[in-house]
Amino acid sequence: MHLELRLLSMKQNWRPGTMIYPLPALLVSCGASPEEYNVFTAAWTGTICSDPALCYVSIRPERHSHGIVERNMAFTLNLTNRELARATDWCGVRSGRDYDKWHEMHLTPVKGETVAAPYIAEAPVSIECRVRDIMRLGTHDMFIGEVMNVIADDRFINPDTGALDLKAADLITYCHGHYYSLGEELGHFGWSVRKKPKND
Repeated sequence: MHLELRLLSMKQNWRPGTMIYPLPALLVSCGASPEEYNVFTAAWTGTICSDPALCYVSIRPERHSHGIVERNMAFTLNLTNRELARATDWCGVRSGRDYDKWHEMHLTPVKGETVAAPYIAEAPVSIECRVRDIMRLGTHDMFIGEVMNVIADDRFINPDTGALDLKAADLITYCHGHYYSLGEELGHFGWSVRKKPKND
């Protein structure tokens, strides 16, 4: 009882806010033709459903890319890594109205395989999405996308398992205004209940 009171006394109540961290630090690409190709940084993104495979990205209506995504009803989520860290930040603080981000950050747009949006050649994984719905929420509109295709870079695929090698990919995350690389592995899915092998 005393321990519970002590723990409660160490807690603080903050005003409502989005304090779910860490988040993916993604480069989102959009545009049906090279003339309108754009790329921007997003952390307000994630998985919604596994079957069908659905994910989302939330975009402020005043952003340059908002109209492009809504017009073409498509976007591509590009995972980022240490090599793309500077480009990830830069594309989040500069507008496509004023800069050719692809040129400035030496990124290569590749015509989408299944949607009207390019993917980034340098990205370890690119997830092509077709917009199924748009939710007008307030500061942001949530674009719900159905995953149509996943493009993985051979450099980061484990040849033995065919899976993405997270250590080799060196993915980065966003946490309260800062970017971080992934740290030490603590376990794997189901490790807490896995039975230990019996000794021979």
